[in-house]
Amino acid sequence: MTLDVARCYWGRGSPHGALRGGAGGGPQGRGARLGLAARGARGATRGPALHQVGPPASPVTTKLYSEDGEHIVLVCTEDGTFYAMDSACPHEGGPLELGDIEDLGSGKLALICPWHHFDFCLNTGESSTGLKNQVYEVTVVDGNVYIKTENMLSISDTGQREDVCKGAVGCGESTSGQGDDSLCYWAVKILSTPDPEEKVQLTLEVQRRWEAGEVEAVGCWMPPDQPPRAADLAILEPGRIKRGKGGTLGSRIALLHSLANIEQWAIDLSWDIIARFSDVRTPDETPLPRQFFSDFVKVAGDEAKHFKLLETRIRALGSHFGALPVHNGLWQSARETSRDLRARLTVVHMVHEARGLDVHPQTRARFAAQGDSESVLVLDTLYEDEVTHVAAGLRWFTYLCKAASEACVPTFHQLVRSHFHGYLKPPFDTQGRIAAGMDTEWYLPLVKPAS
Repeated sequence: MTLDVARCYWGRGSPHGALRGGAGGGPQGRGARLGLAARGARGATRGPALHQVGPPASPVTTKLYSEDGEHIVLVCTEDGTFYAMDSACPHEGGPLELGDIEDLGSGKLALICPWHHFDFCLNTGESSTGLKNQVYEVTVVDGNVYIKTENMLSISDTGQREDVCKGAVGCGESTSGQGDDSLCYWAVKILSTPDPEEKVQLTLEVQRRWEAGEVEAVGCWMPPDQPPRAADLAILEPGRIKRGKGGTLGSRIALLHSLANIEQWAIDLSWDIIARFSDVRTPDETPLPRQFFSDFVKVAGDEAKHFKLLETRIRALGSHFGALPVHNGLWQSARETSRDLRARLTVVHMVHEARGLDVHPQTRARFAAQGDSESVLVLDTLYEDEVTHVAAGLRWFTYLCKAASEACVPTFHQLVRSHFHGYLKPPFDTQGRIAAGMDTEWYLPLVKPAS
């Protein structure tokens, strides 16, 4: 069954009651029914309604874009039942609309995040990991489907995102003429290296040479739009990646494999921030300090170490990196922040990496519950390093804001709203965030307000 949805909404109370933007007496008013119309003026409903034409042969998921950025995934199961929940996984923002539906038994169905295989019950939003996703009430009246939400929904993302590029310039297409031994030359070489083992070895060697002073010039080289991957690495759409059942060796291998994929992208993100923003100047034309590059060389080295630890552990469990398919969805953050250093620091290091701190307890508990103490030690090492990565992002974000005479926290909030989809979600690792220098004033105002 194909869901041709343009928008859906009903206000508080019964779908036959009064609606925001319209009078009572039926589902009317702004966005009152699902249809095919484009966005219209407040109080207008245009286009034919979505009719429930019968149950599909297999579950159907449809992403609905919300005006507040908290997008929703609408699920229709084989028996024609509808469910709705936030489309961004509360773990690390994975696209749930691309996930699989899994039978948990006793008639309970779960939507599975395609990135890290976290399960979310369609009825309650609860996960076996301890996380919980927001669910929404769905009602079918006279063959029309209604979702109870305070915001207008659409099947297309019509919102316009504002580029915030104050005080930042890109590297352009020129090179510095520094020869083949500048930091940015090596950054681009590593970014262009598809083999993960070679990428790790080069990263650790360049880190050693930079810290020893053997590589002196920063240089300026244009990084690739997207780093290549090994030819034998199967890259699928996120929703095509299958998971093992919870509690099995296969599920642990799958999760570690997924984390190794993330670490490979994290290596690239570290070198990309070095190469892409090497010639950024503050408003008074001051170049970035050498310590900026040293900090992110260290981050790259840490991520390379993490990949090696995970690959070693995966092999100890009887598999290897590349044995399972991976996705490349995490590079989207690099694309969306390629013109603004502060936006890159915000989304990659102060949102995504901070979220990695938040979910560490749940991920750790999954392995501890299965007696996998060696994997727990690996995860703990990753966590300790990630605290310093969040701190590095915050430190240089603060530096750039102060150089531009702008308030740090409000600027961070503005950039999150401009470049990150949706709200930040609890639970938060308050202790880890504080260790990184991130007090609650940075992130609590970005949580979805209680309805």
